[in-house]
Amino acid sequence: MSHNEEGSNVATHCVIPKPRGNQAQHMQYIILALFVIFLYFYQPSPYHTAQGVIIHFTALQIGALIKGICNLAEEMLHVTSRYHGSYLKAFSACLGLHQHGLTLLLCGAAYVLLFKTEFPKETDLRLNLIIVCFCQLLSINFGLQRPSLAEISEICEKNNLYVAHGLAWSYYIGYLKVILPRLKDLINDFNKSNNYLLNSKKTWKLHILIPLSCEVYDDLQKVDNRIQFIDNLPEVKMDRAGIKKRSYKNSVYGVMDEEQKMNYCVMEYATPLQSLYAMSQDESAAFSRLDRLEQAKLFCRTLEEILQRSKDCSGCYQLIVYEDSGESNKHFLSKAILQCIRQENEEEYTISERDRGFVPSQNFPCETQLLISDSDEPQPLMSLGH
Repeated sequence: MSHNEEGSNVATHCVIPKPRGNQAQHMQYIILALFVIFLYFYQPSPYHTAQGVIIHFTALQIGALIKGICNLAEEMLHVTSRYHGSYLKAFSACLGLHQHGLTLLLCGAAYVLLFKTEFPKETDLRLNLIIVCFCQLLSINFGLQRPSLAEISEICEKNNLYVAHGLAWSYYIGYLKVILPRLKDLINDFNKSNNYLLNSKKTWKLHILIPLSCEVYDDLQKVDNRIQFIDNLPEVKMDRAGIKKRSYKNSVYGVMDEEQKMNYCVMEYATPLQSLYAMSQDESAAFSRLDRLEQAKLFCRTLEEILQRSKDCSGCYQLIVYEDSGESNKHFLSKAILQCIRQENEEEYTISERDRGFVPSQNFPCETQLLISDSDEPQPLMSLGH
């Protein structure tokens, strides 16, 4: 089985945000083309159009440089701690001369070429330019040019600046990358001493519970009495970060279905969600419930992307993303886990048929569906579409 087929056992539902695309840039091109068409018909003289464009574009660049100078006044106080004592780095970080400086020089050259003839008065030109620059400064001081929340979110996501990115990478590097490559061997050793309790190899995965509420419980049986702790897998001991023989272990649970039949799997919560929940409860973190929800979704997406790129972890994990049902369905979690196990067993049957020469479909389950809590029936964790 290819890495994509094994590793695509999770994906995002519509509530989990996908990475942003290029629609904003495409819309910019469309609006720009519309304005060019409008200027062509409204102002038949290209010369006068160029004059207006140069004046306003020059004002924009001057405004950006003045804003950079204001920022530089603050950054000069932090040159040693933030820029390793380099004034050039601080200067470049605030003013961006490689971008705004070059553009301003081009505007100045065009200014000389275009306005040396056919302009009413030099004083009118200077006054017009000063007024436009003054308006730009007022816009900056009133905060009208600050990036929108969507722009800030895009910048943080593309540069991996959110807390969710750090938590996902820490969870992978410090834990999953240690456990998952050894998981199937540990399950095999566990089975030998426990009468092959985990009898289906397609369920030989670490089932990671990701509640979007970030409410993580220490005892799963208190959340759903159909979930019972069975035993722990053999421990993994290794020297790590100065800790001699640090211990890693995972737990095996039994999940009872409606027919009182017990289904077994290795399962646990994604522990970094505890940090997100604790941050939302601490006033000093300034982390709201909506921030927590956004970061939980981003954590899920980032973790999925990391694991899908990891060859060592391929086929060894299953993310179960869900919303807490509260009191409306006390067996909601067990139904979610059972649906996941059934999907895995059905996938095993399909693959075995394909190996015998019968290929019913080329589509493998690849999308995790968010479970809707107001339904008494278990919802599918995956769909058969790409």
